[in-house]
Amino acid sequence: MIKQSKKKRNKKKRIITIEINDFPGGPDGFELVSRFCYHNGEILIDVSNVSTLYCCSVFLGMSEKFCFSNLFLQTEKFLEEVFYGSWSDIVSCLKNCEQVFFQADSYGLVDKLIFAALNKISQNSDDFSSSSLSSFASSLSPEMAKNTSESDGRYISRSVACGRSNEWWFEDMTNLSPKIILKLVMIIGAYKTNIKSLVLTRFLLHYLKTKLQTKSRTTTELMRNKLEYSDLADTAVRGVISAGTRTFSCRKLFWILRVLSSFSLSRESRIGLETLIGEMLEQATLDDLLISARGSRESGFYNVDLVIRLLKVFVKNREEEEEESRERNMKEIGKLIDKYLREISPDQNLKVPKFLGVAESLPDSARDCFDGVYRAIDIYLQSHPNLTPQDRTEICRCLNYKKLTMETCKQLARNPKIPPEIAIEALKSRCGNQEHTTSDVKVANKSFSCRYSEEKKKPVVLHLEITEKLAERLKTKGGYNLKVMDSFREGL
Repeated sequence: MIKQSKKKRNKKKRIITIEINDFPGGPDGFELVSRFCYHNGEILIDVSNVSTLYCCSVFLGMSEKFCFSNLFLQTEKFLEEVFYGSWSDIVSCLKNCEQVFFQADSYGLVDKLIFAALNKISQNSDDFSSSSLSSFASSLSPEMAKNTSESDGRYISRSVACGRSNEWWFEDMTNLSPKIILKLVMIIGAYKTNIKSLVLTRFLLHYLKTKLQTKSRTTTELMRNKLEYSDLADTAVRGVISAGTRTFSCRKLFWILRVLSSFSLSRESRIGLETLIGEMLEQATLDDLLISARGSRESGFYNVDLVIRLLKVFVKNREEEEEESRERNMKEIGKLIDKYLREISPDQNLKVPKFLGVAESLPDSARDCFDGVYRAIDIYLQSHPNLTPQDRTEICRCLNYKKLTMETCKQLARNPKIPPEIAIEALKSRCGNQEHTTSDVKVANKSFSCRYSEEKKKPVVLHLEITEKLAERLKTKGGYNLKVMDSFREGL
């Protein structure tokens, strides 16, 4: 290259500039090769630099053709020892491959190291059978099929003593880049290593969770390797769906959803995971549902859309259940959703349609009583003082007035934030409902008569009479006379 540059350079210029593209390891790799050349072919080769030196030697063609014991031969011999050496040496070499991944992958070095790692795992755990690796391992080196070295045996024993059992290798592999882990997943699939899918799934979940916890570098690394992380997350979801609800509890599935949602899940994976959760939503707790929304807070603090989607799955899935079981599960989820509504109501960015979307996702039969829904509406109205009259009326549409207790109905009627027409309608519906439940209440057209029941010490029943005259006074041409309405409320 220097000779070619001398021919092309201007005679007046004494400086020769040479640009070498795609040199393995960049300036660091070039410096290592320079040290090798200027020290008469001697350099300290270890697990922290052997991958880089190997790729440089292949890139530059540093074979025996040019000198005895050239760099390619030295690095190849060292790697032969690594392939059947200790577990930690294999992992360190894989770590060094990250600096020269494109070349290491092209030259087959990454594949060889991953097979060596899988061979170690198969020898020291029952996670998967190594039969499919044996022929490939033997082709790497006749020593590859040997039993684990003494140093590995001590390492594994120490890991098991710490309670890691078959997951002893998780933590070490977590230090590797997503490109190498993705390569590991591809090799496991391509060579059908019979690895238990649940083990691989658990490892991927552990790997992705650990990457999220390293907050100092999370944003930069996630953006730089977005595609690889997304592929790993999708692979993990497929494993979770394959294992199903027999393996993962509802709470664990929500945890998985929280972790994997940070890695740009594909639409197919997201729907699959949400379907799995929705089918067992009756086992969820309030904390499970309170998942923070991603992106701008203008759409709300909590991911309400997710809960609505889960409820749709739950309701659809219960259509095929036996009536007794369906009714029991519906009642459980009804109580949970009422708690959820009260929790999200103070959110200033929660819009009325989103509130209604959650409240109306369940059929009327899911609630024996709508007092919980009213309390959520009351909190919402107090937290959103600038709502229009139309919005105040709209949010009350999810109430079944006939399923309000009399005490709650009285509270609703007294509540100045509830539109007057809603208060009157609730009282009319509630008292109308009493006609069918007790003979102590007499109801006439636009007139309600209530009295205290003395028979059999029945609970006190609200007695309210709305006469034709009062109804006319409450109404005006523009709606309800608020002053008269306030006086009416004070009398309840």
